[in-house]
Amino acid sequence: MAQDIIPITLALTAGDLVTLWAPRWRQDGEEWEAFLGDDDALFAFGDAADLAAWVARAEESGQAHDLADHPAWPVVVKLSVDELTPEDVQRYDVVGVPELVAGDPDTFTLDDLAEVAAMCRSLADVCDLEVVHEVLDATPAFAALSAGPPAFAGRDGQALWAELAEVVDERWDEVVDALDAMVTTPEVDDEFAARLRATATPVAPAGDLDAEGDGEPATPAGNADNDPEDPAAVAADPKDVPDDAPEALRADTAGESLRSDLVDAAEEPEESFWEEVGIDPIAITTPDGDVITLRCYLDDEPVFLGSGGAIDVFGSARALRTWIAGEGEAGHDLAEVSTWDEVVSAATGGDLEIEVAPENHYVLAGLADDLGEGPDVVDAEQLELAVELVTDAAAWAGETRTREDLAPSESLGWLVSFVVRPDPTRLTPSPPFDREAAAWRAIEDRFLGRLRRH
Repeated sequence: MAQDIIPITLALTAGDLVTLWAPRWRQDGEEWEAFLGDDDALFAFGDAADLAAWVARAEESGQAHDLADHPAWPVVVKLSVDELTPEDVQRYDVVGVPELVAGDPDTFTLDDLAEVAAMCRSLADVCDLEVVHEVLDATPAFAALSAGPPAFAGRDGQALWAELAEVVDERWDEVVDALDAMVTTPEVDDEFAARLRATATPVAPAGDLDAEGDGEPATPAGNADNDPEDPAAVAADPKDVPDDAPEALRADTAGESLRSDLVDAAEEPEESFWEEVGIDPIAITTPDGDVITLRCYLDDEPVFLGSGGAIDVFGSARALRTWIAGEGEAGHDLAEVSTWDEVVSAATGGDLEIEVAPENHYVLAGLADDLGEGPDVVDAEQLELAVELVTDAAAWAGETRTREDLAPSESLGWLVSFVVRPDPTRLTPSPPFDREAAAWRAIEDRFLGRLRRH
């Protein structure tokens, strides 16, 4: 099955370099993997604009490279600079490995190291860099990275982490040097690249984000078309009035405040009990029926009702409420949440109502069969919610395999991203989808195995 060609960033001695990676794909009965380059070098560029300029000129001139025969290449040559800009998750900090190893083996550190090690292995396979394999095989710790924190817990785990740190300290320079030597930056039409760069979406500096912190650029205080000191211009286009403009300029043509489109505080609906305590009831439709449980987020990290990686689930809201008022008062991860006492008090007092919002209803039943039939059959919203649920549960339990299986570089992850984030410029996945369906069933089975029914 044809895979995507993915823009990636490699952090090497020369800095962050952008190139293209084609994860494993099957063609003519054989599996292939490739990077942008030729027999002698890996092509990498200072930014996506230089990459786009080179791709366009290479296509015009018919310049040979290893991705020219990839099924998705005709799509790549039509991509914009924005579309050729690597996502943050596709940045592989090769030179930063010693710094990562100097820290503690927490989930995020191990995830980052596992991704860098996997990418280095791919580069070594494609570019025939034997020394990279030698370093990665010098300790079993590199292979253990994907197992997460449990592999580095206890006395044996600490010794394994120390062994990894020793290998990195003594030999990681060999990996960096081998990749540095393999990389070259082909000649680029600088003038053409500059024109392409000018068309790219600018990235707002951190200080220019709006007050909500949602990543949208802040509204400018004024612009060339609307002088905030000009009442006539303000009336014509009131949305451009800055927050610190004189009060006289804050009247629209009807004489009302320019903020009148905001809901009056007195008219805002009251927060529900669950919104106040910051915990959500969630319902899960499994192949064996519906269950209900609780989940919250602390510092953006999911926390489920449960312990030791097992999620406590119930057949009804009444059963959950009764359990909370009794044996569920303590002894699980949600008991550590500051508002949990309020939940227990409401349950013991008979006042706890458990209602599940639509966005917290997850349907797993039948999803594997739909994936096996292809993207046209899969409900994108159902799939996106299911991915949210299984990845939340895996993160809470400290398990990394689910995230790895759903990475865009894997066949299942690529199919999922195609369904959830449709893009007409991407190559449509082609059947059969048996492997993707089997991979999802494995993820689903791991998740269902975490459910502790009461």
